[in-house]
Amino acid sequence: MRLLKQLVAVAVVAFAGGALVGAVQGNAFVTLVLGLATAVLAVVVYARVVRWSERRAPVEVAVRGAAPAVGRGLLIGAGMFAAVIVNLAFLGYFRVDGLGSVTGMIGLLGFMAAAAVTEELMFRGVLFRIVEQWTGTWIALGLSGLVFGLMHLGSEHASLWGAIAIAVESGGMLAAAYAATRTLWLPIGLHFGWNFAEAGVFSAEVSGNGATHGLLNSVTSGPALLTGGDFGPEASPYAVLFGALLTIAFMWLARRRGNLVPLRRHARAAATATLSR
Repeated sequence: MRLLKQLVAVAVVAFAGGALVGAVQGNAFVTLVLGLATAVLAVVVYARVVRWSERRAPVEVAVRGAAPAVGRGLLIGAGMFAAVIVNLAFLGYFRVDGLGSVTGMIGLLGFMAAAAVTEELMFRGVLFRIVEQWTGTWIALGLSGLVFGLMHLGSEHASLWGAIAIAVESGGMLAAAYAATRTLWLPIGLHFGWNFAEAGVFSAEVSGNGATHGLLNSVTSGPALLTGGDFGPEASPYAVLFGALLTIAFMWLARRRGNLVPLRRHARAAATATLSR
């Protein structure tokens, strides 16, 4: 029940904030304010509901150390997406045609902040963390990544490959980042850095949700197999490769720090029973 209680509480904030942000997207500065307010409120609600339902301090969103952790995640996420763009540009599949919209970038800053925070709280703070306690780190990583990928099938230009790519490069990577650090601030920064670089800076499509208008005017062309097509660069094999490499690195770090939760006895018994059928 605590999974449901926490998930519903954060989802209500995400839904209400998303509706408000969507209603004022024509005004970049109001979008920025509402997006940041949604992000802050979501953290406060998450902390309160965790304290209430689990009778513990929500250390994974502790204020102390939050800024440097978010900063590190932001650099990793933005750097990872820049690496994808560099590879596509090297092949001639991506080019920049001058400056785009500064106000558009400001609006996307708020929108992406709200999305990164609420999604990390729901999928890593609630789903991954609680399922990990039931089953162990590896099963939780696979399950939460799968759910995160499937969630993106509702996008306008969604594809099965795009959902699989998201499950690997984002779902797995972000859960591994939490497992390695036991703080939600690093995956929040990583998620935001990736999405903001993608939409707010390079004006690329995000998860098949249509064109964005960020800081740079850009053109993506070439085979969908490499560029991601209508889904955007998140469906590029470069993004999947870099996400998988970061997942491996974070899981290695989690193992080294002793942060991996072993496969639980009941989960092991269920898996054995399934394989014996």
